Amino acid sequence: MKVLYVASEARPFAASGGLADVAGSLPRALRQRLIGCRVVMPYYDEIPQSLKDTMRFVTSFSVPVSWRRQYCGVFETRYNGVLYYFLDNQYYFQRQGLYGHYDDAERFAFFSRAVLELLPYIDFKPDVIHCNDWQTALVPTYYSLFYAHNEWYSGIKTIFTIHNIQYQGQYGTELYDEVVGIPPQGRSILDWENDINYMKGAIETANRVTTVSPSYAWEIRDPWFAHGLDPILNQRSWKIRGILNGIDTTSYNPRTDIQLYAHYSPEDLSGKQINKQKLQERLSLEQNAEVPMIAMVTRLVSHKGLDLVKCALDQLMREEYVQFVILGSGDWEYESFFRSMQERYPGRLCFCNGFIPELSRKIYAGSDIFLMPSKAEPCGLSQMIALRYGSIPIVREVGGLRDSIKDSGTGDGNGFTFANYDAMDMLGCIRRAIAGYWQRDGWRILVERAMNSDNSWTKSATEYINLYKEVINE
Repeated sequence: MKVLYVASEARPFAASGGLADVAGSLPRALRQRLIGCRVVMPYYDEIPQSLKDTMRFVTSFSVPVSWRRQYCGVFETRYNGVLYYFLDNQYYFQRQGLYGHYDDAERFAFFSRAVLELLPYIDFKPDVIHCNDWQTALVPTYYSLFYAHNEWYSGIKTIFTIHNIQYQGQYGTELYDEVVGIPPQGRSILDWENDINYMKGAIETANRVTTVSPSYAWEIRDPWFAHGLDPILNQRSWKIRGILNGIDTTSYNPRTDIQLYAHYSPEDLSGKQINKQKLQERLSLEQNAEVPMIAMVTRLVSHKGLDLVKCALDQLMREEYVQFVILGSGDWEYESFFRSMQERYPGRLCFCNGFIPELSRKIYAGSDIFLMPSKAEPCGLSQMIALRYGSIPIVREVGGLRDSIKDSGTGDGNGFTFANYDAMDMLGCIRRAIAGYWQRDGWRILVERAMNSDNSWTKSATEYINLYKEVINE
């Protein structure tokens, strides 16, 4: 079986979020199961030079972008056993940042069409093209309209994964002629609420649509979560499948992680206390091994549940003997709030503005409790990383958080959960966790159970392989 995995980012080459983690891990897990998986992504300017130096130029060709043709160069390299292709056009990709440019619609229309044009040049005809999020959503649409009836391309199946339905690739219909290049008779595929909607087209034309957790697969059929796409998702519900993401358990491993102050394991947790002590020193927190440390590593945006934290944090800090650490950046409103809270509770609360990868790992390892009260969470990786490092998650029962964290009140859980998007419900859940922390023997058992939770790609990769086989055999 041959699979082409199409993504706009992948670690370690370029990353802005969880998609890069998935695109850097799932193809390797598929290769380990003897699936011929290759990855294609843009050749961004910000790919580290050390990685560019490993690449070799393969070929070049021109790509139709509406009424014109644009140059596309192809580079390749092998990383962790996976062959990666990088599509180069300096006009589109030699600029700072992956997204947020005025011409993103054109940049990723070019990329999507270039992916399909690439295949004969590298003599690779996949059984399945697996696309991810709106940046690659035109691939199934272009294939359906322009390539499916070409003899060389015939028989290829397409799968589209929604990582976050909030970002759909919505643009004005004037782009049909100037950018998208779809004739009038095919435009109904992308038409949605008087706009062009890239994601809607992929939902219409892909053989299967997947989400990054089972819960998210049914949540997005509800208007609360769907950001306007619930009618088309309900019409096409037969093709939707939820598969929970995994994490790279080789990279995220407290036994070997070189970013930690000390290594540890479920059998020997002494190193976790060293990480806590060193983290307290680094962040100028009170040196106290006993105080429960609650942590967040997050983007500072509303859907991460920070409105709940704003409502409850002052009360928590006044009434409970805890330390609180948050690492992240985002909306000015939340950055200002956490700065003021740090001034109010010196030595007990630390706000680290920005995202510092090595510090994030030290926070996972040094904290006792990890808070994720998200309003919406398609999958979430932070709660799985926290489990791996023995930081017990507190999560709201939504999306992938519901699928990966089970409340310890059941007797065999690996964290603490609450259902309602309510600050007092969250605070009550935090208090349950703090009470559990002081029951030292039971807490140790919970930490060991958390660290032994299997969030590797093993199960997820098997589910994807079964899905590939299903669509191939249709």
